[in-house]
Amino acid sequence: MAPADATPGAEARLHRPARLRSIWLPDMVRVSYLPHGDSRLTPAFLPSAPSDFWRSHPEYLEADGYLVTSVGGLLVERGDRALLIDAGYGPHSGSAPPIVTLWRGGQLPASLRQVGRDPDRLDAVAFTHMHDDHIGWASPRSSVDGHVLFGGAEWLLSGPEWAASRTDEDGNERLAEAANRLRTISDGEEVFPGVTAVLAPGHTRGHAAYVIDAGGVRLVVLGDALHSPAQVGHPEWRVIFDSDAERAEASRRRLLDLAGRATVAYAGHLADVVFGRPEPDSDGLRWRPLPADVDRLEP
Repeated sequence: MAPADATPGAEARLHRPARLRSIWLPDMVRVSYLPHGDSRLTPAFLPSAPSDFWRSHPEYLEADGYLVTSVGGLLVERGDRALLIDAGYGPHSGSAPPIVTLWRGGQLPASLRQVGRDPDRLDAVAFTHMHDDHIGWASPRSSVDGHVLFGGAEWLLSGPEWAASRTDEDGNERLAEAANRLRTISDGEEVFPGVTAVLAPGHTRGHAAYVIDAGGVRLVVLGDALHSPAQVGHPEWRVIFDSDAERAEASRRRLLDLAGRATVAYAGHLADVVFGRPEPDSDGLRWRPLPADVDRLEP
């Protein structure tokens, strides 16, 4: 099981961007968090959270009072094959007041190369959903030398998410090249060796999570079911960008239950604690970060 992080400075990880990190699973499977950028959000991003919560739990906010969310991708390597889950903002930065005071991107290609992978030599790129901070490098607006990255990869997206995007002119533009390389996937489908899709709608119509199985170790990729570790104990807290708050809460509760029975979970927006696990405490559930020095997991 994933142990609690009791190392000095662990609290700081709750309000700083995540760093590049690789973890070995059995069967020579490696998963790597690849930093791409980060966002600074006002607490109103979680409008259901009472304002006094942040006063009593300042550890979740940086010094200026903002929530810090990481933005990046999860690379899954099995031998010579590689799957990337989510593709960041692209090379862009900006803001979206009043909620998003700053967002920054651009690092994903360098992060891939840092772990020894050429962005154009991936087998597949799986998207949890079509928000800009997850599909950025697959957009024509992020072209490099006239082409988008991941040129040799198959693109994977849930059928309901793609169907919703087909009625969205902006969505079609963002994945303009998808017709030539995209394969829609369904709930329970193995999309890569040992990686299964789990549809979890609510944040978007076709939002997907993924489950990675390797030699008795199970890792649950939560996608945007969570944006802050504080949400683990309060799954009723919606995110301002949830398309269907009621379905998002139901999916969040289902995924938290799934993650609680797994070895570890991955939630790419959770500051510098993207790897962890929901565990019971006296008030319900809390996020137990994987200690920063763990680089291997066994059954």
